[in-house]
Amino acid sequence: MVTSPDEARLAHLRRLRLAKDVMDRDWADPLDLDAVAAHAGYSRYHFIRAFKGAYGSTPGQYLTRRRIERAEELLRSVNLSVTEICSLVGFSSLGTFSTSFKKQTGLTPSAYRDRYVGRAAGVIPGCYAMLWYGGRDAPAQMGGPEDSNS
Repeated sequence: MVTSPDEARLAHLRRLRLAKDVMDRDWADPLDLDAVAAHAGYSRYHFIRAFKGAYGSTPGQYLTRRRIERAEELLRSVNLSVTEICSLVGFSSLGTFSTSFKKQTGLTPSAYRDRYVGRAAGVIPGCYAMLWYGGRDAPAQMGGPEDSNS
């Protein structure tokens, strides 16, 4: 079956969108690049190049941006520590989280909270937010990606 270049390009973009949808849905979980690339039907290295060509950033950069955007929302709206928010949005290192956050927003997480707290509808108590997100150990309790080998 012969396909036109336009049809091939659309098929390529649909496959990349499948992988991007996985990152949009599971952004807080530890994601394996090989597994995400498999959703698009590519090897990890071809996927990185194709994703950057289509979306202007690598999959890692895209995922970090999504996580920081979610952290911004949490810093404005819930009463949790920066460390708790770091964990909830999928970072395993507070230092990496703080550095990435400052690079994207121009402020440290604490400075961001100080500047924007009170602008949200109301600050949600941290205990409710932790229940909503399933607590810090939610992926392990719910059979998350790291438990899939058992």
